Amino acid sequence: MKFTYKAEREGETYTGTLEAADRFEVYRHVRAEGGSIISVSSESKSTWSLEYWNAKLSSVKEHDKIVFASNLAAMLSAGLTISRALAVAERQTKNPRLKSVILFVRGDIEKGGTFHDALGRFPGVFSKLFVAMVRAGEESGTLDESLTTVGQQLQSAYELKKKIKGALIYPTIIVVAIVAIGFLMMTEVVPTLSKTFDELGAELPKATQAIINVSDFLVNYTVVVLLGVLAVGAGIYFLLRTPGGQRGRDKLLLSTPLIGELVKEINAARTARTFASLLGAGVDIVSALQITAEVVQNHYHKDVLKAAEEKVQKGGQLSEVFMKHEDLYPPLMGEMIAVGEETGALADMLVRVADFYESEVAQKTKNMSTIIEPFLMLLIGVTVGFFAVAMIGPIYSLSDAF
Repeated sequence: MKFTYKAEREGETYTGTLEAADRFEVYRHVRAEGGSIISVSSESKSTWSLEYWNAKLSSVKEHDKIVFASNLAAMLSAGLTISRALAVAERQTKNPRLKSVILFVRGDIEKGGTFHDALGRFPGVFSKLFVAMVRAGEESGTLDESLTTVGQQLQSAYELKKKIKGALIYPTIIVVAIVAIGFLMMTEVVPTLSKTFDELGAELPKATQAIINVSDFLVNYTVVVLLGVLAVGAGIYFLLRTPGGQRGRDKLLLSTPLIGELVKEINAARTARTFASLLGAGVDIVSALQITAEVVQNHYHKDVLKAAEEKVQKGGQLSEVFMKHEDLYPPLMGEMIAVGEETGALADMLVRVADFYESEVAQKTKNMSTIIEPFLMLLIGVTVGFFAVAMIGPIYSLSDAF
């Protein structure tokens, strides 16, 4: 049951919430914090309440996790207990889902559970990477440092993702606009011109007649076309959720000019950053490779990491696997890992690799936007020119005839 309480400590009044079996547990908790209860009220949430479903259905964004990890690290380094730090974090967050999760995590800890086990109960919110680094921090007594590293790793991944999305926004808007305008032209403008040509009995060029035929089909079978587009979209969506479809998508991305190199560098940056964070937190190399393989999205890069895991378990060199797969990971990756293995500074070398490829991806996404913009303008110009010649050209021919 959830309780809201008002308490006093060192002359200051504060409020808090706690998941507890009864009121007596709330009193014990507040006394352990050095406070005294002023009032306690229960908040038994009905499954019909808006608050209940808001907490159930809302999602926890990456930014919320970054703030949670960073703030928790700061409070722990300042000397607060994990229970009290979570209580403060719960009051600070505005996200109803995260607020609910923090309450349950805090309740588990106060019942004697570990922090990482409590986080592991919410795989949809906290990734295996997050849980593993927290566990390493708990076991080594450096939880604040581990949470700081988690926050930095999440921040780096978030910024990289934001830059990639930012580079894709403009081309996506242009393509959607072209399709929408084209559909309106074919269903509204072309039929009007087609009637004019029919009334004049003009003999039309093949290009003009082809546009009119497509327009007639779209006008007569609009519902069928829209349903067909939705069916194809749904088919692609469900296909990409299958292992075969995902591997096909990853292969296509790697084989596409310009995009293929960018995908390789994105996965190199993500692999290096995640692997370095785990090793720096004290996670063993095999577990770090397993977790990194789950974080990396491209299935062919996952295969390399699984092969690296098997190699390390057999006593082999990690760098050998990356050097063998330079078609997927850039040569610098294998070379830097080899240097890290020789010097005993693998995590430091991986951080340098991550920094380098993150800056490369940022620059290339910016350049890609610059390259795509004139290409799209050219595409629009060619499309408009073809339409003008095919549809407006015959009108001028007819006017000259009269």
